[in-house]
Amino acid sequence: MSESIQAYNDSQSPDSQAICNLLLQEICRHLPEAENKIWHAHPVWFLDENPVVGYSKMKSGATRLLFWSGQSFDEEKLKNEGSFKAAEIRYTDAAQINLEDLQRWLEKARSIQWDYKHIVKRKGVLERLK
Repeated sequence: MSESIQAYNDSQSPDSQAICNLLLQEICRHLPEAENKIWHAHPVWFLDENPVVGYSKMKSGATRLLFWSGQSFDEEKLKNEGSFKAAEIRYTDAAQINLEDLQRWLEKARSIQWDYKHIVKRKGVLERLK
């Protein structure tokens, strides 16, 4: 686990800290091979330098869990985000996190990936990796 991610979590309000710490624990447990770091000011996990999952505090107060390839997961609880393939879910309390759902989504984050690593080189065109 990255010290910078723990510092990010520690800087949050108590409710947000609980959410962030649970997400950190579960993401590290289910994606132990993923590199993790603060990227664009938020915790993000990468597989082969490709971003797959991250979380951030929203202005609304909710914590957003984002899966870069989440629109391809075929998961009703994940909502489309942006114009690419990302999908998200937002939490305001750690008790809202369903660990079975989270584990399934993290497994899909490993097995279903779009190539964000080369999106600039491909001028905004995403290609499916897995």
